[in-house]
Amino acid sequence: MKASPTLASNLQLVLTDLIELHLQAKQAHWNIVGANFRDLHLQLDDIIASVRLFADQMAERMRALHALPDGRSHTVAADTRLEELSGGLISTKDAVKLVTARLERTVKTMRDVHDEVDEEDPTSTDLLHAAIERLEQLAWMVNAETMTPSAAVTEPAAK
Repeated sequence: MKASPTLASNLQLVLTDLIELHLQAKQAHWNIVGANFRDLHLQLDDIIASVRLFADQMAERMRALHALPDGRSHTVAADTRLEELSGGLISTKDAVKLVTARLERTVKTMRDVHDEVDEEDPTSTDLLHAAIERLEQLAWMVNAETMTPSAAVTEPAAK
């Protein structure tokens, strides 16, 4: 099978956001400070490893479909849908918010292209499903770092 221009473009959008997500998570990993530093630092390692794997799988799927993945820095910078991450130190609390938002935005890109990808190549859609499932799990896990339970949720009702 050979990818149509639409399929190649959609997969490239996903690849671009995955590469950018990897770079931003690594930037945050190097520059976080504050409470729960070590836990978040290690969590970012998990995110980075997962995202790198998905980016590689997406690029290799593109090649299998005779499409040309473009991971060059200027392409990623020009085409990513993720907001730029500012430089400097990042508090762990801010990092949680920033990383969660970027994980969710990357998933949104995958969901935006899902139906068109599925129409042409369900095998590529399987890659999207795996990535969406893991990135949503990672977003939940990292976001839980700053969540607080409400009293109504933690206290069982009296009988």
